[in-house]
Amino acid sequence: MAVRSNKFPAVAALALALTLAACGKEQGAAVLPPLPSLQTFVVPAADATAARGWDGVIDAVHHAELAAQTSGRVAEVRFDVNDRVDEGTVLIRITAFEQDAGTDSARAQLRAAEATLLDAEQTWKRFSALSGQNYVSHAQLDQARAARDAAVAARDAARSQLRLASQQSDYTIVRAPFAGIVARRDVQPGETVAPGRALMSLYAPQDLRIEVSVPQTRADAIRSDARATVVLGDGRRIDPAQVIVFPSADVASHSVNVRVVLPRLDAPPAPGTTAKVVFAADVQRDGTSTTVAVRIPATAVAQRGELSGVYVEQDGRLLLRQVRLGARSGDQVEVISGLAPGDTVAADPVAATQAIATQRQAAKRHD
Repeated sequence: MAVRSNKFPAVAALALALTLAACGKEQGAAVLPPLPSLQTFVVPAADATAARGWDGVIDAVHHAELAAQTSGRVAEVRFDVNDRVDEGTVLIRITAFEQDAGTDSARAQLRAAEATLLDAEQTWKRFSALSGQNYVSHAQLDQARAARDAAVAARDAARSQLRLASQQSDYTIVRAPFAGIVARRDVQPGETVAPGRALMSLYAPQDLRIEVSVPQTRADAIRSDARATVVLGDGRRIDPAQVIVFPSADVASHSVNVRVVLPRLDAPPAPGTTAKVVFAADVQRDGTSTTVAVRIPATAVAQRGELSGVYVEQDGRLLLRQVRLGARSGDQVEVISGLAPGDTVAADPVAATQAIATQRQAAKRHD
């Protein structure tokens, strides 16, 4: 069964509207009645923060995904999400019955190996003393030496087994590797865990960074002028502590990563949230953007399939003008091309369409 798409009619409708608007502009001789009252706004001028921005995700420099390194049952979970912990604080306890039994067994094997070594050492010393008086043969002395060396090796192996068993017991106590905030809790008391099972996640809130990918054509300019402004999601603008341009580009995308290290903030943003980075290399000396972009309310954009447009008031009429959009931040959207500072734009596309229809009807009655 054939499926008919509405995508082409929508695109064609916007293209036809743009053509009719252009034709209406050329037929300037026709006098139209005034437009009905309509809410509009004037496109503001672009400033330094309206320069081409690069969106990135805030990441914690110190971030740890804690996983189980031994098997057992979760006996206690001491902290939950958003709790602050100090370095070395006990976060989770896992039952240690098997681990403690393994440690006791390894300790007993070590004592047995030490006793065997003591006996072999004394035997070799006696044989060594008697060999000087020719009471024992060289073969017997060699056997005593070999027995002593084997006992030393067995003692060392038993020590290693004890250290391994003790480490397994230590794994039943999960501690915070650094001071931070609990970001996620993955287990509850009573659950059975195995090595590799996720237990808890935490991060240090003060050490944050952002990594953005820029085209290789912009990398050298940013490397030469490593200054930037970070615009957080709540609108705060921050000067980064450091800007690091990676020395190589990605083979597939030919883009270069830039790491922006944030300073320590009184109210740091949460890792995983987005932020915008505006590099000084993308702003001209007069404060305007090297890629001129203005911001308008997103509700003023009329979307027709893949095409975007806004209704611009000009010479007493409304013209639907195609625009190219950039990044969106909150209720504002970046317009890369199609608008200029000072243009008067209808705030509501639906109301603009109704105003055009009302104006045309009034023109017909006048004729």
